[in-house]
Amino acid sequence: MSKVLIVSDSHGLTRELEIIRERHLDEVDVMIHCGDSELMPTDKSISGYLTVRGNCDFGAEYPLETTVEAAGRKFFITHGHRYSVKSTLMNLKYKAEEVRADIVCFGHSHVMGAEVVAGTLFINPGSIRLPRERFEKTYVILDLQPDKIHMSVFELTGEEIIKLAREFVL
Repeated sequence: MSKVLIVSDSHGLTRELEIIRERHLDEVDVMIHCGDSELMPTDKSISGYLTVRGNCDFGAEYPLETTVEAAGRKFFITHGHRYSVKSTLMNLKYKAEEVRADIVCFGHSHVMGAEVVAGTLFINPGSIRLPRERFEKTYVILDLQPDKIHMSVFELTGEEIIKLAREFVL
């Protein structure tokens, strides 16, 4: 089993990223930031996060997209702005098929959501700075179990939003 923390769209926040990291460091194996951190990779606040470049991240220090494996599942990570995620998941679905991803992590829209499309789990953790379509500033932890994936959604305060917890079978 393995746990993966996913955060996005922190837009310049520093202490909050440190608090999230410190809060969950002992329980997660991978920490992902889906872009728009607006921080340099040398900033201690983003240390430990596998980070991609968003449309508000200037410079080429972060990759536009990357992959990582955890518990035998392949993750594809991107910000989403190059895949028109505000209007459709179709472009991202094609990319997920191309790279054979089991789980796709993205941000950009600031709208927290999760759905399975054609056997691939798509996760947008929302935003810890400027959430849209809800009041809570959110991030996600996936518990990767052999036969299912449990998703927990947390507020920036660390409180779990129980009503948003979901289980997925891929």
